[in-house]
Amino acid sequence: MKNYVQKGENITVPAPAATISGDPVLIGSLFGIAAGDALKGEPLDLVTTGVFTLPKVSTDAVEIGDELFLNDAGLVTTTAGARIGVAVKSAANPSGEAEVRLTGFVV
Repeated sequence: MKNYVQKGENITVPAPAATISGDPVLIGSLFGIAAGDALKGEPLDLVTTGVFTLPKVSTDAVEIGDELFLNDAGLVTTTAGARIGVAVKSAANPSGEAEVRLTGFVV
């Protein structure tokens, strides 16, 4: 196909802010995990598929299959924010991490 660009598992974008490898990054409706470090405006590879351990709101209890969101503080939560994926492992209250299967975009 002459209009095919790429698989889309990794997308290169200008970094919206200084970013460290493993950071969750939300640009409009595009969500991914930084594959490396970048300063604002530098090329940044975002991984948009897969399962990642991400920091979560410690008081949220997470069950397998729960919809997960990214809040304004950059933490995974079960309550509100940008929908980034689903839980693939339970996480108790209190705990600081959740395992998230990414959607790659915000719904």
